[in-house]
Amino acid sequence: MVRHTAVSVLLLSLVVIGASAQVDLRSIPTYEAPVPVRLEAETLRRFPAAEALQGVAVDADYFYAIVNTAIGKYDRLTGERVGGWIGPRRGLIGHLNSCFEESGRLWCANSNHPEVPMASSVEIFDTATMEHDASHSLGLMDEGSLTWFQRLGDGWIAGFAHYDDETGEPFKSNAYAGVHTFDATWRRTGGWRLPPELVERMSPQAASGGAIGSDGLLYVFGHHEPELYVLARPAMGPTLVHIATIALEAEGQAFAFDPTQGDVIWTISRPSREVRSIRLPSVPLVVPDARRF
Repeated sequence: MVRHTAVSVLLLSLVVIGASAQVDLRSIPTYEAPVPVRLEAETLRRFPAAEALQGVAVDADYFYAIVNTAIGKYDRLTGERVGGWIGPRRGLIGHLNSCFEESGRLWCANSNHPEVPMASSVEIFDTATMEHDASHSLGLMDEGSLTWFQRLGDGWIAGFAHYDDETGEPFKSNAYAGVHTFDATWRRTGGWRLPPELVERMSPQAASGGAIGSDGLLYVFGHHEPELYVLARPAMGPTLVHIATIALEAEGQAFAFDPTQGDVIWTISRPSREVRSIRLPSVPLVVPDARRF
């Protein structure tokens, strides 16, 4: 009798455990994307620059204003133009979009925009002489048109654009724009798509500038809105997490972090043909599923 009672209790326990393990899938809540915090930046200085139409790079002594086929080198204290590089219109380099300085060289993203199919290359210039120094062609890429890139670990992280107008592939919208990682020889190793609300915000263009800040977050600019978007790496899944939007006096395009001040970026105002230095606010990272790069 004792044995039968023990068996009955065990069977009843298993039934209870089994029942408690059942899940009502209809009760699972729908995911809601985090609401980005809204912040504001402070403009520090403004410099006129004829080439300030695509972007700007900066080092400890100079800033470099960028347009399709030209780069102007300017003293960052006085704003005086001290040199530059100019290529022919519709030449081998047709659409310089962004550059960053590293060890006396400018590393620049170039594409054949507005032509299709899209093809891109990395072009390198000597900052002392402003002469073209080296080139690495990426050729035709399904990722789109290269707009910005920087080092990440032993490889690269890069932004590629697609467009909704006649400059884009006819079978891809700007929703196909993304951020991708590559090894040192430009073999793709991973990537993410942009959050849908940013794709809509940037339409019909895509992210024209991007860089990872000293805080390990990714900052991207659109093409026309005076807003800088701050993105984090997702804990899971293929979509970047939009954690902040920073209002500032610049209308998109390529920018660069100041190597001497981690909270300062250099950017451009296309309508004013100005290069501007801007101090960014600190961005909190409080979203549970967001990670730094």
